[in-house]
Amino acid sequence: MTRLISWNVNGLRSVIAKGFFDFLDSKSPDILCLQETKLSEGQLDLELEGYTLFFNYAEKKGYSGTAVFTKIQPLKVTYGMGIDEHDHEGRMITLEFEDYFLVNIYTPNAQRGLERLPYRMKWEDDLRNYLLSLDVQKPVIFCGDLNVAHKEIDLKNPKSNQNNAGFTPEERSKMTQLLESGFIDTFRYFYPDRTDAYTWWSYMFKAREKNVGWRIDYFCVSERFRSRLVDAAILSDVYGSDHCPVELVIA
Repeated sequence: MTRLISWNVNGLRSVIAKGFFDFLDSKSPDILCLQETKLSEGQLDLELEGYTLFFNYAEKKGYSGTAVFTKIQPLKVTYGMGIDEHDHEGRMITLEFEDYFLVNIYTPNAQRGLERLPYRMKWEDDLRNYLLSLDVQKPVIFCGDLNVAHKEIDLKNPKSNQNNAGFTPEERSKMTQLLESGFIDTFRYFYPDRTDAYTWWSYMFKAREKNVGWRIDYFCVSERFRSRLVDAAILSDVYGSDHCPVELVIA
């Protein structure tokens, strides 16, 4: 069995001060994918026994960023999508293993007033093409903060959020298109009807305490990887960020 965990930590240095190493010791994933590390190169000198660490830093200080900590040595690691327009914010790391690709993704937020929605639409199309180009070679696992609640079941208040960033018809449609191009949302594969299952909560209005949240963090896999799926989980008891980790176990 291989255990993978993905977590938007909302600042790696911040979460380290809030029990990150205890979390790592208790869960001991084979692969840990992080988003929103908010690091610049040289800001954190980190060594973890048994893990090889890969970081993709945003050019803008204290912004975005991704990391992968892995016990399994990859054949190859690439950073970004290979498209200049998308590759300055540290939003993607791809690890090639013997029998699959793993892509760690931090999708751009459409932002207040949907200022970045047109860019987000371009990102979505290019991401889908990128994932499909890998899928031709071998199966793909992709994970991370995809910044979209796909269906009404995936957030507490769908009616009042219809045109807010992360739940616009445009973003939801792109997620549908991505899944229909040959990928499985693993949490919904195992738990199609589970309600109140969220991965992000606003820091305001005691949202987490009341479980008024959104499910915007995912593990998705190629359709032909279905037979290797063992379980998927939302680790909502893990604190330290406004997101909680999500987990995938594969055979």
